[in-house]
Amino acid sequence: MLQLYNTLTRKKEKFKPLNKNKAGLYTCGPTVYNYAHLGNLRTYIFEDILKRVLIYNGYEVKHVMNVTDVGHLTGDRDMGEDKLEKGAKREGKSAWEISDFYWRAFRKDMKKLDILEPDIWCRATDNIKKQIELIKTLERKGYTYKISDGVYFNTSKFPDYNKLSHQPLAALEEGARVEKNNEKKNSTDFALWKFSPKNAKRQMEWQSPWGIGFPGWHIECSAMSMKYLGKELDIHCGGIDHVNIHHTNEIAQSESATGKKFFNYWLHGAFLNIANGKKMAKSTENFLTLENALLKKNINPLSYRYACLTVHYRKPMEWSEKSIESAANALNNLYEAVSAIKDGKNAIIDKKYQYKFLTAINDDLNMPRALAIVWEVLNSKLQAGDKKATLLDFDKVMGLNLSKVKKEKIIIPAAVKKLAAERETARKNKEWKKADEIRKK
Repeated sequence: MLQLYNTLTRKKEKFKPLNKNKAGLYTCGPTVYNYAHLGNLRTYIFEDILKRVLIYNGYEVKHVMNVTDVGHLTGDRDMGEDKLEKGAKREGKSAWEISDFYWRAFRKDMKKLDILEPDIWCRATDNIKKQIELIKTLERKGYTYKISDGVYFNTSKFPDYNKLSHQPLAALEEGARVEKNNEKKNSTDFALWKFSPKNAKRQMEWQSPWGIGFPGWHIECSAMSMKYLGKELDIHCGGIDHVNIHHTNEIAQSESATGKKFFNYWLHGAFLNIANGKKMAKSTENFLTLENALLKKNINPLSYRYACLTVHYRKPMEWSEKSIESAANALNNLYEAVSAIKDGKNAIIDKKYQYKFLTAINDDLNMPRALAIVWEVLNSKLQAGDKKATLLDFDKVMGLNLSKVKKEKIIIPAAVKKLAAERETARKNKEWKKADEIRKK
């Protein structure tokens, strides 16, 4: 029985999909104005584990991931510059070029981390019509109002606005006052449609019933999730930083428009922290990418995936050179142990260990416990073939590419063998200086 921690109810719940044996999964995807940092990638690894666990449990998963390529402003409360347009200025390219480049870069990172691609990629700029339709529905039902910079959602008309965050409304209002817009009726109100500046032309803008402009960040996910998942709104995921604003606003506008519950399960991954407990973030320029943190140092990127498996997705994870080095060593040890196991004829998956593994992953994706069971299997007295078959079965969830591990025959060059022999002879003869000189060659 799969149990998941639901942010909406603040407790673990048995997963009951809307349609038998099927699971609709929507994951908030990248804002493609820069490389994904390791904190972002931790969230995508957690979501990938969730997807694999659903599949392992026999569900037919329909996975939709959005690509935010317009509308995400530097201030989450609908103020500041569009991140795509800002990225375009930074690199001297068009916003469209920036979007395409960083989307491709993100997909490369996914592949290196063995993250399964979604069934459907949906770009915000490909779904402007659907977003306008949703705003028109909200307008018709009396949830919107217009001010000088755009069309806004009136949060006072949605009584359960804080049901996801579980924070007092006063606390959400106080947080919203950090970015102040005196024209808004309520500090928590958010933009559905933003107008283009009157004396400047944006690279990304569209005609609408309210004027030329672009969609708000939150309306994008509501419109696209309902378009592509339809009546399979089972699970919605993202980082924990989405709870108070982005996902709260998605729920408000979606349920106001449809009169129905918007997703039954909300799952959120915790932050990756760097020195002094600070979260990794592009906005503060304190972020590491897969390229500069691992690939340039010849560290297998799956070492980072392994590191993520050692910490529960709802717990903050600390980044350090030492921690990634430990994860890399553990992964190499795992590879060596698996490669040393001989394949056996008629090998079977051990049911006892499979049950233990399934129990762990079905307990709100308890991957640290699942990983411990992997090492239990390696140290067990199972027959070699059964041991390997069991581990490869587990790897359907872990995604560490154990099936591609091969025992490599290390060939030592003759010249190296000769030097080693000479050094050993010198050591036996207590010719320490000579031995040391040979070592330096």
